[in-house]
Amino acid sequence: MSLGTIGGIIAGIGLFLGAIFIATDNFLMFVDVPSFIMVVGGAMAASFISYEARYVILAYKSIISIYSAPPINRNVLKAEIGRIIRWGYAVQKNGIPALESETKKLKNADRFLTFGIDMVVAGYTGSEVREMLSTAVESSFGRNMAPCNILKMIGGACPAFGMIGTLVGLVIMLGNLDNPAALGPALSVALITTLYGVLFARLIFMPAASKIEQREQIVRFRNYLIVEGLVLLADQKSPRAIQDRMNSYLDPAIHFNIDKMKKD
Repeated sequence: MSLGTIGGIIAGIGLFLGAIFIATDNFLMFVDVPSFIMVVGGAMAASFISYEARYVILAYKSIISIYSAPPINRNVLKAEIGRIIRWGYAVQKNGIPALESETKKLKNADRFLTFGIDMVVAGYTGSEVREMLSTAVESSFGRNMAPCNILKMIGGACPAFGMIGTLVGLVIMLGNLDNPAALGPALSVALITTLYGVLFARLIFMPAASKIEQREQIVRFRNYLIVEGLVLLADQKSPRAIQDRMNSYLDPAIHFNIDKMKKD
């Protein structure tokens, strides 16, 4: 699980509720079902109007994914270099066909990597491998960014529907100027919908979109790292050349050391 995400959600909601409890004893005044319906229901309706239903559902499901640990971290990137270098030794010893066994081991565990190895084994040059895999990386990134873009739209729609709710509350209030008892509930709807709109946008939808985008960028970076390694394998570069080239993508603190691998 992602402790940072969970901690941030708990802290955000906790601070908000804590401030309310400190400020007033009547905290139930901040609970308003019509306001919730106008903000959340309106934003959801707008999302289904703007995008195909399949992608909207994927976007809502993706919110859950931010609470899990990120699939790629610094150690994973370093391990990818080690794996490519091991394959480099196999190619140096037995040629490109030695990579065929690696494809069988991967199966469907990593389809991008399997696709790349298949191209290397097929005999494409390094430049051809780079061109095709770069297209695959960008295409995959574009598809995976669709939920992120939808969440950004929902985050932008929430304050707008909050404003719509405010206008509805003001209309009700102005229509009941002769009834002072109705002014309070109408003004409450007018203000709480704006509060809900900003709260849902800035505490849920926009942060979720930002985290999903960040993780997709990390996945794209990892894939480009793999592309570089496969290009070097296609060109049958030495393991040390592979190490130095791939290390140039990483923070010097996590550079792979081929000499330590030999000792192990």
